[in-house]
Amino acid sequence: MSILIDQNIKVIVQGLTGKEGLFHTEQMINYGTSIVGGVTPGKGGQFYLGVPIFNTVEEAVQKTGGNVSVIFVPSPFASDAILESVFSDIELIVCITEGIPVSDIIKVKSFLKKRKSCLIGPNCPGIISPEKSKVGIMPNSVFRKKGKIGIISRSGTLTYEAADQIIKYGHGISTAIGIGGDTIIGMSMKDIIKLFLDDQETECIVMIGEIGGSLEIEAAEYIKKLNKKKPIIGFIAGQTAPKGKIMGHAGAIIGKKIETAQVKMKIMEKSGIHIVKSPSNIGITVYEIIH
Repeated sequence: MSILIDQNIKVIVQGLTGKEGLFHTEQMINYGTSIVGGVTPGKGGQFYLGVPIFNTVEEAVQKTGGNVSVIFVPSPFASDAILESVFSDIELIVCITEGIPVSDIIKVKSFLKKRKSCLIGPNCPGIISPEKSKVGIMPNSVFRKKGKIGIISRSGTLTYEAADQIIKYGHGISTAIGIGGDTIIGMSMKDIIKLFLDDQETECIVMIGEIGGSLEIEAAEYIKKLNKKKPIIGFIAGQTAPKGKIMGHAGAIIGKKIETAQVKMKIMEKSGIHIVKSPSNIGITVYEIIH
């Protein structure tokens, strides 16, 4: 198994006809993802990359049976694009768009509580399950081997780095998920950890966090309460970041002492998570723990 996506999903691309949408749709198709439709208002009836374009998500779902959407819509309109997928009962929504106003995402999250849709992102690289499917912008060349290591990360670049190391040490990836680095996001680290722990294919989990926020702490506290656990390797980026300074992502800002890398790592370690202090040690640590 894999989590959230597999080879049977049917993907709709919102914003397919734009520059970013076209490029990454082609990459997803090359990876083997079933792209069944695109959505760009005013371009319904056209075809791009052999994919039919629809004016609305509702029409795309009705005509194609699409159950997953990936969003490349510009930030001023991205929250509306998410809501359009939610109203159409899309099971999984992956929002790649960055720069969406926090106030917009707060409203989206509130609405999601009443619906069945799950949201990954915004400002994220998406999800990939090697040899099955990809929804997002993760590089095809890195995720070339399926296996039993799950990756959850707030950093896109470190997701790719971790996967590359793991594969070089002879293992493969079950599913890798970049949840996004914004202050307010859809599914949390805790949500994804739960799915990985229930997934029979995933035997080991790599959790890559950042300074700022409490996502890693919430996940660690959840893990600590469990009787049966899988080995989890944890890393926190931003260990040298000064307090109050934004580092990269909008969510990566230290506001309280508990949001520093050092405090997070201590809490995670007390929860039974194997901490690595350098991202260069992720692959070797995975290898040593599962052998």
